[in-house]
Amino acid sequence: MEINAALVKELRDRSGAPMMDCKTALVESKGDLEQAHKLLRQKGQATAAKRAAKTTSEGAVGAYIHGGGRIGVLVEVNCETDFVARTADFQQLLKDIAMHIAASEPRFVDRDEVTEAVLLDEKEIYRQQARATGKPDPVVEKIVAGKMEKFYQEFCLMEQPFVRDPNLTVKDVIGAIIAKCGENIRVKRFTRFVLGQDDPRRVAGATTR
Repeated sequence: MEINAALVKELRDRSGAPMMDCKTALVESKGDLEQAHKLLRQKGQATAAKRAAKTTSEGAVGAYIHGGGRIGVLVEVNCETDFVARTADFQQLLKDIAMHIAASEPRFVDRDEVTEAVLLDEKEIYRQQARATGKPDPVVEKIVAGKMEKFYQEFCLMEQPFVRDPNLTVKDVIGAIIAKCGENIRVKRFTRFVLGQDDPRRVAGATTR
């Protein structure tokens, strides 16, 4: 079917994917913008999975200052080559992730970074809350599991809704750039400073990799 340039551009603006990939996705979805966007996200996730084992020894450190100097973020994002680290797409991703961290207050990069001590503490809090309602133990454990998923989505950077587009997670956004550049990209670590406050990552016992 014929896909007009305006629709391709709209999908390109939303997804960040190359123009030809956008056109192909729109053809496959018969012009359905939402379905095309979903196809591009799936492609990004598939490419990311293939590249996940590749060494990421290059990259850059990004910074973001907000609120007249009251909030500051430093984040290290790694990729495979210095060439990709210097591209406009990677640099924009670096800025977007730093801005997202400033706005969304993640405590961990992903769920693998959450320490055992934090997991045990959170689970026990949720368990006591559920038991206080009189629910039987099997139901209590299901409630705890559900609350832990929400915990990951709230505090793990990769699972948070992206601040510029809540329909995407940060992982989706990174996956789209991986699909575009053909290299593995990962957030290694970050620090979020708030004037007068302690670092909640250190308080929670989080680690950096």
